[in-house]
Amino acid sequence: MRTGTEAAEAAAVDISALVRRLRLYQAPPSPYDGVALTPPSAAAAAAAGGEEEEMFRTRRAAVLVCLFRGRGGDGELRVILTKRSSSLSTHSGEVALPGGKAEEGDADDAATALREAKEEIGLDPSLVTVVASLEHFLSKHLLVVVPIVGILSDIEAFKPVLNVDEVDEIFDVPLEMFLKDENRTSEEREKMGQTFTIHYFNYEKENQKYLIWGLTARILIHAASVVYQRPPDFPERRVQFNLPKF
Repeated sequence: MRTGTEAAEAAAVDISALVRRLRLYQAPPSPYDGVALTPPSAAAAAAAGGEEEEMFRTRRAAVLVCLFRGRGGDGELRVILTKRSSSLSTHSGEVALPGGKAEEGDADDAATALREAKEEIGLDPSLVTVVASLEHFLSKHLLVVVPIVGILSDIEAFKPVLNVDEVDEIFDVPLEMFLKDENRTSEEREKMGQTFTIHYFNYEKENQKYLIWGLTARILIHAASVVYQRPPDFPERRVQFNLPKF
């Protein structure tokens, strides 16, 4: 049986191996690069001076899939989630990953995700090791969302400071739960002539119940599949929408 020190050392070794492996991960080409997410009017096109790339960037977002080792003896990988403020105009009260829209000063998608995580939950970017950029997703508001995987090696150093205008709660869940069929329900929906599955995961912690669904669930299923190198125990039925190019 391992001692506490041995378990901690094993977890550190595992994290180092995970970091090395995820840094080699190559996401497939995004099907949404260069698409006309909001067809520009003639006036808008003229105002933009033909800078189509900048018009596209305004419809881009990034979220942080922040992983850390749990405090339990098994040292399971856990992911940080938030419950959005009930006063927000969109997705109020829903569970989400830290993140948001790209801004002009962001160097890349990782910078967007880290900036938003600091603004929303007070996560110091220096505590996070960015290891991978995952496959791009399209939100129902036609935002191209880029998941950025980061490793938080010292969870004790993270002292959450919530932006109450945006976040009501912060909590964490086991990443592997998004590959299991336990506490999961689903429904079929149709969009743009294609049928796809919406997944719902129920999670309870300290008498608090959370529902993780929609885009957040889709991203976490994919992230868990990449991290654990296996598909989920249930049919995923994802779809990529064919959108018009510029």
